[in-house]
Amino acid sequence: MKLDIRSFTESLEDKEDQMVSQSRRGLLIASFILFAFIITIFSFSPLYGQSNKNDSQKPERSIIMAPEYTGIKIPPNESVDMNITFINRGKRGEEVLVWIDQAPKGWESKLETFQYEITGLFVPPDKEKRLTFKAIPPDDVKPGKYTFKIKARTEDGKFRMEDTIAIYVEKEEKTGKEEEGVKLDTSYPILRGPIGGEFEFSIEVKNELDDEATFDLFARGPEGWDINFKPAFESKYISSLKLQPNQSQKIDVEVKPPSSAKAGEYPILIRVSSSKARAVANLKIILTGTYKLDVGTPTGILSLEARPGEKSNVSIYVKNTGSAENKDIKFTSFKPENWKVEFKPEKIDLLKPNEFKQVEVIITPYEEALVGDYSVEVRAKGQEGSEDSVEFRVTVKATPIWGWVGIGIIIVIVVGLILIFRFMGRR
Repeated sequence: MKLDIRSFTESLEDKEDQMVSQSRRGLLIASFILFAFIITIFSFSPLYGQSNKNDSQKPERSIIMAPEYTGIKIPPNESVDMNITFINRGKRGEEVLVWIDQAPKGWESKLETFQYEITGLFVPPDKEKRLTFKAIPPDDVKPGKYTFKIKARTEDGKFRMEDTIAIYVEKEEKTGKEEEGVKLDTSYPILRGPIGGEFEFSIEVKNELDDEATFDLFARGPEGWDINFKPAFESKYISSLKLQPNQSQKIDVEVKPPSSAKAGEYPILIRVSSSKARAVANLKIILTGTYKLDVGTPTGILSLEARPGEKSNVSIYVKNTGSAENKDIKFTSFKPENWKVEFKPEKIDLLKPNEFKQVEVIITPYEEALVGDYSVEVRAKGQEGSEDSVEFRVTVKATPIWGWVGIGIIIVIVVGLILIFRFMGRR
């Protein structure tokens, strides 16, 4: 019985030793994992330290201006669009003023973004901002070198930047294949409308090449006109178009004349080109000006007196307040029945913008018109629905003869009464 207890005790001790051994092994593994983790952390700590060191080495302020190209060659009548990048490597954001300090005579140039013309921009720290430099040559540009100078400065003037862009216009080469590879088609190449309106051409572009091609879109119009390309039925603007072989796509050309534009005819040149193809479309906009008339009296008085069957005169003026010449202006009237309204002159052949002429209006009430107030409207009608009117209050008074008749009747009555009293007094 004692031997069994000893064996049991020894068995328990062996198991306890095994459990302690396993516990030590687990502790050793956990210690190794923790050691490896600590080593990993310390191995990366120099990178963080280096990053912090780099941040501390950044200057408080640092900004530069970099044009995409400083020299470029173009064919005649080709426009230039390139990016100008502002890079801020400082710790603080910068307000930058930018402008075109020098441009060749006759060229149209500006700094813009997708929607706006730019005179200044904000560049956040450690960021870049881009704007577009655009230059359009005049129609009669000659081959040669044309220089543009771009300047910029921070708002406080501490940093000043300057770059020169040279554009070399090459001689025009006529190859006879200029219209091959791409086709332009429009049903309405001429649009007509008043000054202040907006115009939109619809153009179909067809890729007649055997390969996929990206076509650049270019437009040239009068100075100050805003011309943009849009996909049909969309509002976004585009500057290029990618087409598969024999694929066609419609685009809209949106044209906005400036408010200072005058009536006349204005050509719009549209060019679509790639490295292998080129096509041109000549469009035209006819501005007709606005048509507007103003009618009134020189004194501002809109009332007059008249007598039945007698003529009464009143003067009115007709002024052209539109921006286009107004021709063949005629007059009409709205008057009581059996009244007469005449005009001298009967019509105005031509009125230039801001010009006015005086017209005599002769009003003759009906011979049997009763005493009282009446309304007479006078209207002038010109071109394109332009018209205006003025309304008069006409007071009809009795004719003088009836006054004398009344006086005569009163005299007769008075004389009659006197005679009666005398006759009766004698009796």
